[in-house]
Amino acid sequence: MLAAAGLPLYIHLPRYATGELGMSLATLGVILAGIRVMDFAQDPAIGWLVDRYPRQKPAFATLAALGMALGFVMLYTLRPETGSTVWFTAALAVVFTAYSLGTILFYGQSAALAAQGNGLISLAGYREAGTLAGIIIAASAPAALVALGASGSGYGAFGILLAAICLVALWSSRPLWRVPSASDAPLTLSDLRSSGALGLLALAFVNALPVAITSTLFLFFVEDRLLLPEFAGPFLILFFLAAGLSVPVWTRTAARYGATRSLIFAMCLAILAFVGAALLPAGAAFGFALICIGSGAALGADMVILPALFAGALDRAGLQAGRAFGLWSFAAKLALASAAALLLPLLEVSGYRPGETNPAAALTALTLAYAVLPCVIKCAAIVLALQLPREEVHA
Repeated sequence: MLAAAGLPLYIHLPRYATGELGMSLATLGVILAGIRVMDFAQDPAIGWLVDRYPRQKPAFATLAALGMALGFVMLYTLRPETGSTVWFTAALAVVFTAYSLGTILFYGQSAALAAQGNGLISLAGYREAGTLAGIIIAASAPAALVALGASGSGYGAFGILLAAICLVALWSSRPLWRVPSASDAPLTLSDLRSSGALGLLALAFVNALPVAITSTLFLFFVEDRLLLPEFAGPFLILFFLAAGLSVPVWTRTAARYGATRSLIFAMCLAILAFVGAALLPAGAAFGFALICIGSGAALGADMVILPALFAGALDRAGLQAGRAFGLWSFAAKLALASAAALLLPLLEVSGYRPGETNPAAALTALTLAYAVLPCVIKCAAIVLALQLPREEVHA
């Protein structure tokens, strides 16, 4: 459920907003930037509510699931004849607010659930495997629904499908919220700094930027730069399938060689993949398939190791997880929105137009944004990772 409002949303939004709603890339960038301003205020406040009223977690979970269900239907299924931009913005606000609440609850329970008998790394492996399964479903569902007979581009049926998934997740996740949290110390900035969690927050934001960039520009790069529109769906599935299959590998690697060392190795793998993408000629289907496998495997490490390190730092310091994961949620969404808010208008200025015949300069700008810029940011993330303390979470 939560995965559908993460990477897949940013994969679909540029094409959906420009192709279905007639919105410009610049307008979409401004809307996403505005949503992040909202998150800046609300995510820490949501974390405070979760910490302040721990017995209300079942009610909060219900609100998150129903809010996401409503938001998805508003976004993809119900399209007003007039005022579509206002409606689109309101739908995104509903989705992201409910997503923040659900994410803070879910990740904030990590330490409590791990204390029931599962280590943080092992728990993260199961959690992120489920997340990646959700990403694959949400990323590929519109094309699959069209193949099954859905009208148009499949987005109307997609909204209904996502709402149904939210209801199923709400029902099946009820036992999660009955586990009490062991951490009860209030959260302060000095506590975050002394525990090492503040450094992990900074690393999470910087490290998420390359994935945010490539996710936002993925369809554009495949369709207009590689000229392989028919392979866009299979490439997406391959990317997230590689991430999912890599999760148990990274779980064992982190347990044997250390979480930080494994994370840095994955970052180097991502850089190799991005460099390879920049050098590909048009039509290089096999080459880009290898890129998807390598970059997907690197993503698997990010999803498993970083949240486990963060939860472990909070647990060792005895800090409440709600507000901390409110900041974590904001950092992740800020990375995704920053990629869209900054790069989409710049691409439009460069002369790039989705789905059209673009000049060489525009395609070069697309390649630099999709493949070269992530390499530079990943190098910065490696520098931050090398500064981390050497405490490791229990496997």
